[in-house]
Amino acid sequence: MLMLSCESSTLRVLLVDDHELTRLTLQLAFSCQENIQVVGLAKNGQEAIEMVKRHHPDVIVLDLQMPVMDGWSASSHIKAIAPKTQILAYSSIEDASLQQTKAMTSFDDVCKKDVPTNELIALVRQLGTRKGDT
Repeated sequence: MLMLSCESSTLRVLLVDDHELTRLTLQLAFSCQENIQVVGLAKNGQEAIEMVKRHHPDVIVLDLQMPVMDGWSASSHIKAIAPKTQILAYSSIEDASLQQTKAMTSFDDVCKKDVPTNELIALVRQLGTRKGDT
């Protein structure tokens, strides 16, 4: 008998933001989506790196401006240990800085924090489909 596992179709997402309300709101938005599992919440880049090692997320929604270790630094470390993990820079910084961030190889895409929730979820799903392509 052939046994197929559906587990691989579940997108594993790590949410990283220094603001608790943002983390919890994102968790709520993603947790009620079909085939998306929030595998962790981190409040800074250092925590994110440890969670990547433990939980092996497919996609990380990563705030850029955080204490202890910012998203720019964390993204480089994460790509070194998990190169196939897709990283979405998620920030409220100015458009010019966001475009510079988009040019960095450690980020797979960028998104401003004022994006509608459904667009953010769609972007995370799109990044999740890229994981197997790299």
